[in-house]
Amino acid sequence: MQRTPLLIITLLMLLGWQNGLSQCIENPLNSGNYESLGGGPCANAIPTAVPFLRITPDARSGGMGDAGIAISPDANSMHLNSSKLAFVENDFALSATYSPWLRSLGLQDVYLAYLSGYKKIDDLQALGFSLRYFSLGDIQFTNENGEPIGFGRPNEFELAVGFARKLGENFSVGINGKFIYSNLAAGQEVGGIEINPGIAGAADIGFYYGLPLETSTLTFGLALSNLGSKISYTQETNDFLPINFGFGSAWEFFFDDYNSLTITADANKLMVPTPQHNIKDEDPMNGIADYREKGVFNGILNSWSDAPEGFSEELKEFTYSLGAEYWYDKQFALRAGYFHENILKGAREYITLGLGLKYNVFGINMSYLISTTPTLQSSNPLDKTLRFSLLFDFGTLSDGADLPTN
Repeated sequence: MQRTPLLIITLLMLLGWQNGLSQCIENPLNSGNYESLGGGPCANAIPTAVPFLRITPDARSGGMGDAGIAISPDANSMHLNSSKLAFVENDFALSATYSPWLRSLGLQDVYLAYLSGYKKIDDLQALGFSLRYFSLGDIQFTNENGEPIGFGRPNEFELAVGFARKLGENFSVGINGKFIYSNLAAGQEVGGIEINPGIAGAADIGFYYGLPLETSTLTFGLALSNLGSKISYTQETNDFLPINFGFGSAWEFFFDDYNSLTITADANKLMVPTPQHNIKDEDPMNGIADYREKGVFNGILNSWSDAPEGFSEELKEFTYSLGAEYWYDKQFALRAGYFHENILKGAREYITLGLGLKYNVFGINMSYLISTTPTLQSSNPLDKTLRFSLLFDFGTLSDGADLPTN
């Protein structure tokens, strides 16, 4: 399958050769402010390397608008907030998820695979682990004249291990260490610059607090994700990982022995420098924008106050997820959710639907995404995305316990 243009566009964005200014011009009649060609505000999405790290990999959270920082723990907690693992009830569990990706673009061999799980150490501690693999399928590389120069199979993966511990009866902390590998076009050249695999290390830190009430439980979660080094594909550039700040809350209601309902909401913001509109901010020696040359620590701090349009634009950089999950008899679940991203920061907006089934030691979750972005509804590449998660709880083999209600 020939998809060289798609790959080259991706590489150009990662290497900073597209600065996003082509649709944004300075208006001398408006105090020199920058505007889109149509006269409105400039679109200014924040680019990062390895964006696959921010894809919600499991079908449970995928059915609730990608919310899950504060929902009850399960075998997929490593991605959103590993501190929840300190509260798992069973001894050992695994989950495997498969997500066909970009099917609305007609691509049949692009997918995300995710394997995760946990092992409980004692009543206070648990270990977590996960492997995320993203395949871009088979690609035929071409030169500047469109002539074939070989085939490749770009892929990326993340290997993570985590540890969670209770610090109180209702409070826990978790930390993950992860290794990231990104091979988009190793051995190829773009503009005379050789492309190499990108390698990086990162960490996640999460906190989880539960407040038991008479007939319900209110929980809160905070997660800082992908705190780590930059990643490089060439000797000339270094790019930020998708360092993320996330906060969530969930309220689970227990109506009786058979019926429960959870309402949850998350807010997320990339802690990465915002692109500046003024092309003069580029280094005249190498043509790389100044914001891309900031250090990681400096970039995290400045990410809360560096938007060109000020505080109002900083607020636009938050994404919001809202979800609900209904369980009947701890065996059948219905889920729904909504995800919103500002139209100037990526324009992702969609609703999600999900199902969950459990029988003895097995469980399966499914989710489906429906794009609701008005301007992109017919072409959003995420439209009709499916996720399938299979869960297996080894704890029930030894003690006969039921699967947790997640």
